[in-house]
Amino acid sequence: MTGLDHTFTAPLEKNGSFATYVTVPGSAELLGTRRAVKVGGTIDGHPFAATLMPSGSGPHWLPVRAALCKLIGKSSAGEQVTFRLEQRFS
Repeated sequence: MTGLDHTFTAPLEKNGSFATYVTVPGSAELLGTRRAVKVGGTIDGHPFAATLMPSGSGPHWLPVRAALCKLIGKSSAGEQVTFRLEQRFS
């Protein structure tokens, strides 16, 4: 496990790949890889753990589970959410 301290705000997005996700700006540079990376932190203050999925050509996508959307009260495309990435799991 490696410590991270990266906070960003991004809109929820939806398409066929994942039900709900956000694009993590600058993730490839932050993480030093374009591969899948397991991370933990908070979304709008609520703890989460997820796997950042490579988009292939740029930043990673962070899938947001339906239960987490319900917990934070946001699920529509375009709604802004704030993430704090705190841990990178190896």
